[in-house]
Amino acid sequence: MSGSATFPGVRWHGSWIAPDAPEFDLEPTSVGSDLGHAGFSRVQFRRTVTLDDVPGVVPLRLTAESRYVLWINGVEVGRGPIRSQPRRLRYDEYDIAGYLRPGVNAVAVLVTYYGQANSFWQPAVSSGLLGRDAQLVLEARIGEDWLTSDDQWRAIRSTAWRLVGGGVTMEGVPVEVLDARELDPAWVTTGFDDASWPQATVLKATHTGGLAESRPPLDPFGALLPRGIGELGGERVAPATAIVELSKSLPDLPDHPARRLIAQLSGGGNGTPVALPLEVTPDAENATILTFDFGRIVAGHVEVEVDAPAGVRLDLFYQELAAYDYANGPIDSAPRTGASYTTRGSADRYRALEVNGLRQLFLLVPPGTDPVVIREVAVAEYHYPFTGEAAFESSDPELNALYRAGIRTVELNSFDSFTDCPTREQRAWVGDGVVHQLVHLVANADWRLARNYVRLGASPRPDGMLPMSVVGEMEYGGAFTIPDWALHWIHGVWNLYRYTGDRDEVLELLPVAERVLRWYLPFVDEHGTLSDVPEWNLIDWSSVFPSGRSSLITGLWARGLAEFAEISEWLGNGGAAAWARGLWEQARVGYESFWDAGRGSYLDHIVDGVPQPAMSQAAGAVAIVSGLAPRERWASVIDVITDPARLVIRSWIGGADGGYDMDKMREQSVGIYRIDWDAENEIVRAEPFFSYLVHDAVAAAGRAERLIDLVRAWSVFLHDGFDTFGECWGWGTPVHGWSATPTKDLVSYILGVTPDAPGYTTARVAPRPGSLDWLSGTVPTPHGYVRVDVRDSHVAVDSPVPVTFVALSGVEAALPAGRHELSL
Repeated sequence: MSGSATFPGVRWHGSWIAPDAPEFDLEPTSVGSDLGHAGFSRVQFRRTVTLDDVPGVVPLRLTAESRYVLWINGVEVGRGPIRSQPRRLRYDEYDIAGYLRPGVNAVAVLVTYYGQANSFWQPAVSSGLLGRDAQLVLEARIGEDWLTSDDQWRAIRSTAWRLVGGGVTMEGVPVEVLDARELDPAWVTTGFDDASWPQATVLKATHTGGLAESRPPLDPFGALLPRGIGELGGERVAPATAIVELSKSLPDLPDHPARRLIAQLSGGGNGTPVALPLEVTPDAENATILTFDFGRIVAGHVEVEVDAPAGVRLDLFYQELAAYDYANGPIDSAPRTGASYTTRGSADRYRALEVNGLRQLFLLVPPGTDPVVIREVAVAEYHYPFTGEAAFESSDPELNALYRAGIRTVELNSFDSFTDCPTREQRAWVGDGVVHQLVHLVANADWRLARNYVRLGASPRPDGMLPMSVVGEMEYGGAFTIPDWALHWIHGVWNLYRYTGDRDEVLELLPVAERVLRWYLPFVDEHGTLSDVPEWNLIDWSSVFPSGRSSLITGLWARGLAEFAEISEWLGNGGAAAWARGLWEQARVGYESFWDAGRGSYLDHIVDGVPQPAMSQAAGAVAIVSGLAPRERWASVIDVITDPARLVIRSWIGGADGGYDMDKMREQSVGIYRIDWDAENEIVRAEPFFSYLVHDAVAAAGRAERLIDLVRAWSVFLHDGFDTFGECWGWGTPVHGWSATPTKDLVSYILGVTPDAPGYTTARVAPRPGSLDWLSGTVPTPHGYVRVDVRDSHVAVDSPVPVTFVALSGVEAALPAGRHELSL
C-alpha cells in the first residue's frame, strides 16, 4: 500500500518542484533511457503560511531526491527519506501542529542531491526531468486547506556546501565542506526575507504517456511508499578527553580535510590536556590541533561551536582507533573521513548533515592573528533505537557485558538500514544484515528495521541474483556480486517467517528467494553438489576454499533450499516445497564426498575429483545447519571443529597492521592462496561473522551450553574503552555489525527462548545454563514478553503464549500461556 490512514490513495496533492529548470533535454521520450544527472548540490526551499489558528493535528508528508532536512519556524522536525531504491522511494509523515503558531509560519526544507552514486544512495534512471536533480514534494492538511509544494515556494541553490572525496570503497560517506559565510542561519525562520529568491519550478512528466502530470505517482519513482520504520535519534555525547598541541604549519596542504590533518599531524602526539571552552591564539607560523577522544565509538552528527572571526577554516578528521600513529599516519585501509567548516563570524555552530562514526576527532585551527574560542564539541548520536524491556543477565559479568556489547555494536550499525560499519562504508550489505536482524529480534521490541532489512535486499538483478550491497554504487553499477550473501538473505526471510508469521510479507519475498536458489542450478554437478560457481564467493573473511566442487557453497545453498521448502509448505505451496526438497536430497547424497572420516568433519572442497585437505569450521557448521550431514555425526563434528588444539586463525586478506592486506587481496583476486598452516591436521577457525552459523550448528547438535565459553572469545574486542565488537580476529574495524552473534546466542541458546511455531504463537524455552549459577531474561515477541528466570535447577517462565519447555534431558512439555514453575 502506498497511502496511509492519514493520506489515503496513491495520488498526491503536492507537485514535484525544483530550484530551476535544469538544462537537460526536455523532449518527451518513449524509451526509458537514462538522460543524465546534475552534479552535487544543496537546495534551500522555503514557504510561509499565515494561520488564524492551529488545528489540533496537522499531518504533513514529504520526500525528496536525494535527502532532506525539514524545519518549521526554525525548529528541526525530521530528516529523510530513508535508504531505498529509486522506484521504491519512501516518504515521511509528521504531525507538525506542535511546531506551528497563529500568524506567519515558515516551512523550510534543505534538499541534498548527491549527483553520483555513493555507498547509501543511487540515482534514478529517468526518462524526463524527474530524478535528475535536487527535487522536493510535500503536502500538509491544515484543517480544510492544503499546503502543497508548488510554484508559490521559493528555492535557491546554496553556494555554501561542496563535497570532496567519499563514495569510494573504504570511504563511503561524503566529506562535506561548508563555508558558513554563504549561509544565513535565519533562512529557516519567519524573519528571513526570501523576496530575492526565485520561484520554485514545478516539474512535469515529459515522457510519452506522462500527460504532463506533476504530482506523484510519477516515473521514475512510481507510487511513493510509507517510511515503514521508526525515527532515528540518540543521546548527545561529549568527548571524554581533549588535548591541544601546536604544529608547524605546512605549505600547500590538500583541500581534503582529513588528508590535510593527516599531513599536519605528522610528528605530533605531544599534546597537553585541556577542557572546553578553550581560547586558541594561533600565531603566524603554527597551527593548533585539538584531539578529542570520545572513549568509545559514537555515530551521528558532529557538532562544533566556536567564536571566531569570519573566514577561519576549521578542518575535522575522524578516526576509529583509540590511538593515532603520529609517525606513520593511518594504515592504508583506514578511512579518511572528516569535514571542513569556514566561520561566518557570528552564530558559528556547525552541525554536520552527514552521519559519521568515530572515536577520535581531530580539529585543525590554522595560523592567524585573532583568537578562536572552541566552545563545544559533541556528537549527536543518530541511529535506530533499541526499545522495550528486552534483557539478559546472569551470574557471569563477562557474559552480561558481551550481551550489551552486541546490542551496542548493532545499534551503531542500525541507521535507515543495517550497515557494515559506521566509521567507513555504511553500506547495506545483503549478507551482513542477517546478524543485525537476529540481534534486533531477540533484543528490540521494535522489529520494523529487522523486517526492512529483508525488503530492502529484495532487489534482484535481471538474472535473479541479489547485489552484494543494495542502494548505492554497487547495486547501481550492476556488476559482479557475492552470491552466497543472497543465501544469508534467504535465512533472513526464514527468520521473518519464524518470528513474525506474517504470511503476506513472506509470500511477497518468497519468489525472490526462489530466483536466488534457481540461479545456482547451472552449477549443480552430477553429484547434486555445486561446482565452479562464478563471481565472488566470499563465504567468510577466514581462509576458506570455495573453489572447485564446494562443500561450503553447497551447504549454504542446501540450508536455503530447506528453509524455502519449509516456508512453501507453510504457505500451502506443496509443489515448490517438493522442488526444493528434491534438490536438497540430491545434494545430501553427493555431500558425502566431502566427509573425512579420519578427521571427523567435512573438507572445504574437491578439485578435479581430488579431495583437498583444507578443512574449516565453516565446512563442518554448514554440514549441520543444512541438514546434509547425518544427524548421528553432528555432536562429534562439533567436538572436532571447536577443539582449540586443532584450530588456527587465518585470513586471506587480514593484515598484520590491523587492516586489510592489499597484497593478499590482490593475490586472492588472481587465485593465489598461500597455505601457511598444517592443512592436513589443523582447522581454520571462522571469523566473527560466520561464527553466527557455527554457533547455530553447536546448538543444533545439542551442545548449546558450550556457547558460554565460545562467546567469551569476543571479550578480546572490549579493551581501551571500546564497548563494541570488531570486524575480525586481530584486524578490521572496531565496530562491525556482523560480529554481534553473542547477543543472539545468549538469548536463543543459553536463556533458550526461540519461536516454536511461526509468529511466536508458541514459544520454545530450553535454558542451558551450563556452569552459570543463575540467569534471567526478557525476550520480545509479537504478543508480549517471554520472561525466564533460572536458579540452580529451578526455572520460572512467564509467557503470553503457550510454551514448549525442553528440560536438560530433552524431554518436552507443552504448557499453556501464563506463569510456570519448572524443574530443569
